[in-house]
Amino acid sequence: MKKLVVQPAQAVKGVVIIPGDKSISHRSIMLGSLAYGLTQVDNFLTSADCISTMNIFKAMGVQIQQKGTHLTIRGRGLNSLQPPKKILDAGNSGTTSRIILGLLAGQPFTSRLTGDKYLRRRPMKRVVGPLSQMGARFTGAGSVDFLPLKIESRRLKGITYRLPVASAQVKSALLLAGLFAQGKTTVIEPNPTRDHTERMFSAFGIPYQKQKSTITVNGPIKPFKARAIKVPGDISSAAFFIVAGLITPNSKLLLKNIGVNPTRTGLLDVLKKMGGKITLYPKKTGKGEEPIADILVQSSQLKAVVLNDENIIPRMIDEFPILAVAATQARGTTIVKKAGDLKVKESDRILMMAVTLKKMGANILPTEEGWIIQGATPLKGCTVSSGGDHRIAMSLAIAALIAQGTTTILDTENINTSFPHFETILKQAAKR
Repeated sequence: MKKLVVQPAQAVKGVVIIPGDKSISHRSIMLGSLAYGLTQVDNFLTSADCISTMNIFKAMGVQIQQKGTHLTIRGRGLNSLQPPKKILDAGNSGTTSRIILGLLAGQPFTSRLTGDKYLRRRPMKRVVGPLSQMGARFTGAGSVDFLPLKIESRRLKGITYRLPVASAQVKSALLLAGLFAQGKTTVIEPNPTRDHTERMFSAFGIPYQKQKSTITVNGPIKPFKARAIKVPGDISSAAFFIVAGLITPNSKLLLKNIGVNPTRTGLLDVLKKMGGKITLYPKKTGKGEEPIADILVQSSQLKAVVLNDENIIPRMIDEFPILAVAATQARGTTIVKKAGDLKVKESDRILMMAVTLKKMGANILPTEEGWIIQGATPLKGCTVSSGGDHRIAMSLAIAALIAQGTTTILDTENINTSFPHFETILKQAAKR
């Protein structure tokens, strides 16, 4: 079992280059594989999760060449995927598994999808349910709520579906299925979620309509051409270093070329409200491209907040573990509500962060849908486990920078699912 040993830091300083955005890297492969021609992808995230997506499309006959963080995808058109000769494996990637179910449901062949032991515990019902309404047919070993799943070839029909819970993964799965379905597929969101799929539709020239909280595709769509894609730095990965810069004394950190899509910047809004010194320097981008900025972070005295805004929760759903770390250093009582979806991530993140941070000395109480965190509280180094969750592991590593003594984090292989070279970048930024 791999472990990460972290010593306290006097400061975090310098310029940090964050790897490419995971969500956009996944979608670049999916849509590049369906496009006609050569799709060139720069700054692709070479994480385990994204490699799982790439291997799935290779198994369906797509030619993909990788040189470092550059991909060349030779797409042969919308209906060119080939029946896989083996079970498709999504590894640990919830994004891959949920979104690709929509795409697989629209194919004229039967396929099977599985994942690792952690992914096989994560619920798929929220995707399987609406896709079944479109005519897709799923069968499982005992239940269609979990992988492995068999996806049988069926003709799909468009539906109107109101998401019961804001979810970019479910929205994207339905929109991808809608590319192949007969008639209009309409998704209605209760609150805005990350819109990378819609932006990439625009970039590839895929027609869709968006009006307030409603997104519609009218299928089956016509073939679309390949294009070049520049993947920005992942703000969910940058979040760890943003918080590190805020809570570690004497720190000043510049993060370069970070994606600042407004559907992803909820954590920045919350940290600024807490008194965080965060400055954005926007970069000029082309039509249809994701917004990008350099982010300057400096040590700050944080104050507690009450977070119960349903509009902001989906905009920072992956960043709650590192927010909990920041809250341990904020004066007052931070209360997080309406974040119950954290229970069905790679782990029960509400419980895991409470257990691990409490062991490090934090005053944190888990609730049904969040935490009550009293700060500011000194942390102490100890041995803790990530529970197989990459974001838990990295959040604990940032907490360890301000802890007294050495912190050992167990079960950290999972960090590579989203942030290769995290440990190396952390060591370079942390000054001792």
